[in-house]
Amino acid sequence: MARRRQKKHRFLLATFITFFRVGKKYPRISVLTLLPLIGGYSYEVMLARPDMAFQGVPQTQVWYQPLTWSRVFRNDGFMVGYSDIRGNPLWVIYQVTAIKDNATPHKRPQTFSTDWRSLTRISHQDYTRSGFDRGHMAPNYAISRLYGKQAQLDTFLMTNITPQKSNLNQKVWQRLEAVEVDYFTKLHRRVWVITGPVFSNPLNRLKSSWKVEIPDAFYKIYAAETSSGIKMLAFLVPQTVRGNEPLTDFIVSVDTIEELTGLDFFHELDDPLEDKLEAAINPKPWKLNSVARLPSRY
Repeated sequence: MARRRQKKHRFLLATFITFFRVGKKYPRISVLTLLPLIGGYSYEVMLARPDMAFQGVPQTQVWYQPLTWSRVFRNDGFMVGYSDIRGNPLWVIYQVTAIKDNATPHKRPQTFSTDWRSLTRISHQDYTRSGFDRGHMAPNYAISRLYGKQAQLDTFLMTNITPQKSNLNQKVWQRLEAVEVDYFTKLHRRVWVITGPVFSNPLNRLKSSWKVEIPDAFYKIYAAETSSGIKMLAFLVPQTVRGNEPLTDFIVSVDTIEELTGLDFFHELDDPLEDKLEAAINPKPWKLNSVARLPSRY
């Protein structure tokens, strides 16, 4: 928490200095233009984004490594850290609760949509005949039923999509998405999910589009606040899965995912607690063995 306060103080100080310097030279311009811009950006960084994250918005560990840079896009029900260089979301974060029996189902869109915020304008057609599925990071099923139709449409933006082999997307990944909303939410009232791709060298891009890099694996991190403290569970799933493996085969530590991705998760936790939680591998609070072999829907 001390680090969080220090970051906020530094940000506010830098904002004040910038506004003061420009305002001193151009007082009218500063009032008419800079104040709304600074106010909007301050709201985005200090309030809106943290409210959609758990213990800090994921960030790069090494600021000068461009392959870990991302631009943050807030959508209905989830938030994306998107890499225009890689043509992939590097992380996606959302929160799930138990879906009510009377939750409204929404018809699945026929196609995926280009996100106007992206620089390379990746489209539905970029994946056509690529040999890969258009893999959702924020899932259509849970997001649409928990957050509504607009949220569902946002999950079909190409900035939420990454190349996944069919056995991964339609089997293991689908099983994880079902377990998180149908089972984990019965154990823990609210579950935070952070998910995204993992890459390795050399760079490998879709044969149908040079704009999209192909991941080697994918991660999911679950976090929940309980009466006995914060519980975490992490998975690392390679593209080469058959699809029927038990989910217990893919358990790793959060530290492992941070090492592979170059990202820093949960950085607003006190350092000793963060170190302990991210190093641990403890599936017991999630009763994973009872659901590890559930079949896929497809």
